[in-house]
Amino acid sequence: MTKVLVATEKPFAPEAVSQIKQIIEDAGFEFAALEKYTDKAELLAAVKDVDALIIRSDKATKEVIEAAPNLKIIVRAGAGYDNIDLAAATANNVVAMNTPGQNSNAVAELVLGMMVFQARNQFNGKSGTELRGKKLGIHAYGNVGRYVAAIAKGFGMEVCAFDPFVKDELIEADGVKVFHSAEDMYSYCQYISLHIPANEKTKKSINFDLLNRMPFGATLVNTARKEVIDENNLLKMFAERSDFMYLSDLEPDCKEDIVENYEGRFFFTPKKSGAQTAEANINAGVAAAHQIVGFIKDGNSKYKVN
Repeated sequence: MTKVLVATEKPFAPEAVSQIKQIIEDAGFEFAALEKYTDKAELLAAVKDVDALIIRSDKATKEVIEAAPNLKIIVRAGAGYDNIDLAAATANNVVAMNTPGQNSNAVAELVLGMMVFQARNQFNGKSGTELRGKKLGIHAYGNVGRYVAAIAKGFGMEVCAFDPFVKDELIEADGVKVFHSAEDMYSYCQYISLHIPANEKTKKSINFDLLNRMPFGATLVNTARKEVIDENNLLKMFAERSDFMYLSDLEPDCKEDIVENYEGRFFFTPKKSGAQTAEANINAGVAAAHQIVGFIKDGNSKYKVN
């Protein structure tokens, strides 16, 4: 019997687990769960006889993959998949998938929530500013970017986007202004929302030259990955632009320097929170379960990433 393991150091909500279990068992598969584990050895032991694996932020390393000789598919419940060793998966004939779009609205609402929080001086009682009429640039117009655009338009913002992989007409159909270079968009927008993946081309690509092009009141919102930020340049931006603010859904490595020197100009969530809603938690887990059943039964590899 096909065995499916849900391995989550940070567990899904109970309702999500219940729905995942139902989907797996309705397909005639065996369901197993490893939750709140604290030692990698527990994960290595748990995968030894599984055919399929669902994870969240857990690391599917080469060691984990090679400890599972029956493993056919890993699904990361979420959009990012840099916690899966894709080379090891491919070398061991394991299909790796993500669940794009399932967390998108949750992340987008966090983006606008942080923007409102900062625009109102973190609700410290002092007069703030409004988002209406401000220009927002969306760097990468994927699933999350589209939701950000829709919500921001509701606030009355002028929404722009740069994404060389999305056709102009698709962006323009959403009432969003297209830019064909990041430099031009950053020069135009007071707010930038980052949604680029972390890869060899994008790591440390958000640098001083790019950020310093932003108009007065520059606010960078990062719900992507910290690796895309050149943190030395980030500190330089803080030092040279007293109007610059940085809002992030993950703490930068240079957090201590920022906290010590730039009070009121930053906000970092205590842990990655973009997908931390009941709805997103359920959506991503259920999608992962359906994708495993579709792959095992019908060979459907629509969301394969390796």
